[in-house]
Amino acid sequence: MTQLILPLVFAVFVLVSICLIIWRINARKFISSGTVASAYDSWTQDKLLERLWGEHIHLGFYSPNKKNIDFREAKEQFVHELVNWSGLNKLPRGSRILDVGCGIGGSSRILSKYYGFNVTGVTISTAQVKRAIELTPDELKCDFQLMDALNLRYEDGTFDGIWSVEAGAHMNDKTRFAEEMLRTLRPGGYLALADWNSRDLKAMPPSFLEKIILNQLLEQWVHPNFISISDFSNILSNSENSSGIVFSENWNLFTNPSWYDSILEGIKRPSAILSLGPSALIKSIREIPTILLMNWAFRKGLMEFGVYRCRG
Repeated sequence: MTQLILPLVFAVFVLVSICLIIWRINARKFISSGTVASAYDSWTQDKLLERLWGEHIHLGFYSPNKKNIDFREAKEQFVHELVNWSGLNKLPRGSRILDVGCGIGGSSRILSKYYGFNVTGVTISTAQVKRAIELTPDELKCDFQLMDALNLRYEDGTFDGIWSVEAGAHMNDKTRFAEEMLRTLRPGGYLALADWNSRDLKAMPPSFLEKIILNQLLEQWVHPNFISISDFSNILSNSENSSGIVFSENWNLFTNPSWYDSILEGIKRPSAILSLGPSALIKSIREIPTILLMNWAFRKGLMEFGVYRCRG
């Protein structure tokens, strides 16, 4: 029995070691907006994320009162929860919505299909624009454009609502990110935003271990920096284009199950990975350490899932 177990343990050790080496060597450090675009082009073109996570490349919403929630259904539920919490649902059908960092258009399609909005999605990834267009039925009023969120090519007050989910963490200038969104929002319009934030690191400085983990979270998924929920709330409230009243919450309780579920999807749907070839298997295994670090950071409160709402 021992003769069988030892080689198996050794093989697993070698495999894990190789994966960790690949994980460190192929880190995706933020250098410029171009590195963000390249990363999302790659993730979109190999279709691995889409095969595993569906049309929504963001965390899901898990109600504490429900059990056995499907990962993909939780992602769709997240959209509806943020719409209702932010007040975006108060806008009439036909309202103009800008989806900043639209990915492959998952949120945009829900906003159009269920709420009757005319949605414009913008992303810095050429591949995402192409895929979003391919996935969107003609009857939905969605338009997708290649555009940098820090330089939105729209007139002041163009939109009735602004929507952005998990895009701000990729922005190296959080103030300009906020200003551009609020500039294009009409007075009285609604902003609904969700993002990955760190805890207030000035009030509670990170330990040595936490610094190492934060550095890995930045380097692995092209993040230039993280800021706290309170810091970003202040940026929004201090903008000359906002009403000055900003509401924010930490939704870690509702979103944390997403991290383990994102790994379990590969176990539930092995064909989604294997059908893309050996490289897809390596890529999927490569992401596991970062996902586990994210899970740890959010569960320990080092990271916080911030949601924000304010009026133009």
